[in-house]
Amino acid sequence: MRAMSQLKRVLDNGDMAVTAECGPPKGADSEAIFKKAELLRGKVDAINVTDNQTAIVRMSSLSACSLLISAGLDPVLQVVVRDRNRIALQSDILGASAMGIRNILCLSGDHQSFGNQPEAMGVFDLDSIQLMQVTKTMRDKGTIWGGDPLTKAPELFIGAVANPFADPLELRIIRLAKKISAGANFIQTQCVYNLDRFEEWMNMARDRGLPDQVSILAGVTPLKSSRMAQYMRDRVSGIDIPDELMNRMQGVPKNRQRQEGINICVETIQRLKEVQGIRGFHIMAIEWEEAVGEIVERADLLPRPSYDQG
Repeated sequence: MRAMSQLKRVLDNGDMAVTAECGPPKGADSEAIFKKAELLRGKVDAINVTDNQTAIVRMSSLSACSLLISAGLDPVLQVVVRDRNRIALQSDILGASAMGIRNILCLSGDHQSFGNQPEAMGVFDLDSIQLMQVTKTMRDKGTIWGGDPLTKAPELFIGAVANPFADPLELRIIRLAKKISAGANFIQTQCVYNLDRFEEWMNMARDRGLPDQVSILAGVTPLKSSRMAQYMRDRVSGIDIPDELMNRMQGVPKNRQRQEGINICVETIQRLKEVQGIRGFHIMAIEWEEAVGEIVERADLLPRPSYDQG
């Protein structure tokens, strides 16, 4: 088993990291995971596996991460607190580490009312910050939350998310600081379209010295169409798409909108590279993993670093 994740190695070495997202299938189809894995191989350092995103039943993140491990890739296990109590969460943390999973992203999870099982009971025994505290305690102290010792501590690089586009902005910075204090080693942000707002958030984070304490990966999502842009702006919480980009997508013929979405994504990454404190990028190409290769190539993010795992 690997002693350290590829993502941690890249960041520890001072290189610009690149991660992508992989949504598990709505069934027991392992080949769907392997197909996505091959599209992302050599293009990114680690692959986030979502945990029943939008509260829709899918293959478990833990199982899909195990499949990625078998394919020789570095997964990021996403864990939401919506569905499990602290017993199950700690059990999954131990199981993930035993499988060779070396990265975890701690999340609250979309409310079950948005998914295909709205009658399901939400657990929320812990919140996402407490989940980070639990994971850090297990890793660093070798105990479960409460003090009982573990026979072997899990080895996990701990991640969290941040939304620079929610109001009030000052609260977003306070929450970021709390996540760092709770144990976050890396942060993946909500997808960036409003660069001016994002840079304002980064300025505030730098004023408090936060980028020196955690690795911030800026999130980007290529737009497939003007319709997708409209839906995301109007219906997805925390998304801020300026009128300039909306008009740009709407001004392109439908058969060229996907390419324009990639163009915007590449331009966004190039500008974000100049923002002090950014340590990498998280590419969320929603069910469009084919686009990741072109994005990272055109954004001059290839080849990805390779290290001897030892």
